[in-house]
Amino acid sequence: MVHLYTATTTWHRDPDSDFAHGRYSRGHLWRFDGGMEVPASASPQVVPKAYAHEAAVDPEEAFVASLSSCHMLTFLDVARRAGFVVDRYEDAAEGVMEKNEDGACWIARVTLRPQIAFAGAPPDSAQADDLHHRAHALCFIANSVRTAVQVVPTAS
Repeated sequence: MVHLYTATTTWHRDPDSDFAHGRYSRGHLWRFDGGMEVPASASPQVVPKAYAHEAAVDPEEAFVASLSSCHMLTFLDVARRAGFVVDRYEDAAEGVMEKNEDGACWIARVTLRPQIAFAGAPPDSAQADDLHHRAHALCFIANSVRTAVQVVPTAS
């Protein structure tokens, strides 16, 4: 099975910017195959705020959100197949950027903190742990990265 996913990233230099000295906007646009456009930028934690757009999504946030979303979607399917009905799922995910052994920055850890409300009888803690373990093992994005992903469910 082969699936193709596309995204177009567009950036234009402001002719009044000082590109040679790094004084230019990092704001850009992500366009996805369904037509959705998302304002994006470098993180204001990485680039001076004058050149980053805080209201836009930065690649690091998108990476964390992608892992969180994939885990949630996979968890919903795994829970459904196990006979549970999920009413609500919320995750306050967090990524930590560090320097690796070569001194390059990378997102070293992502912690997912799902809070899940079930209709009817919820899984017991062992069942819930198993559902999260299976969801993590099946998550396409988690299977695509070397970042440590920890799932720490919280009581709802």
